[in-house]
Amino acid sequence: MPDGNDSPSPPEASPRLAQGREHIVATVDEIPPGASKVVPIGRHGVGVYNVNGTFYAIANYCPHEGGPLCSGRARGRTVVDESVPGDSVMVRDNEFIYCPWHQWGFELATGTTAVKPEWSIRTYPVRVLGDDVLVTA
Repeated sequence: MPDGNDSPSPPEASPRLAQGREHIVATVDEIPPGASKVVPIGRHGVGVYNVNGTFYAIANYCPHEGGPLCSGRARGRTVVDESVPGDSVMVRDNEFIYCPWHQWGFELATGTTAVKPEWSIRTYPVRVLGDDVLVTA
């Protein structure tokens, strides 16, 4: 006899991977240059980024107010250049991630921010083995 609850079950979230280990998180083709992927490692997840063929991994957590950092945009950084109209240019394309909540920017390679250097984010070692991208987190 039906129990009156015939609605489908919500999809299950990806299982969390254990922290403190090396994990195969993708193939190189899954994260082409300029792309990223968030993988379920630890409490908030880890964002894996391909910047011109170099892979970086960072915590998906903004230290400012706990925002989902990896939901933000990867882009460059604006610097002053008085030789161009508007006196500024974008440099180091896709090497920084900007939190979607308040636009705090963090360097993917180091996790540092110019806003408050003491509030850096955690970065993780990444290596490519054959076609696999591995993150130790």
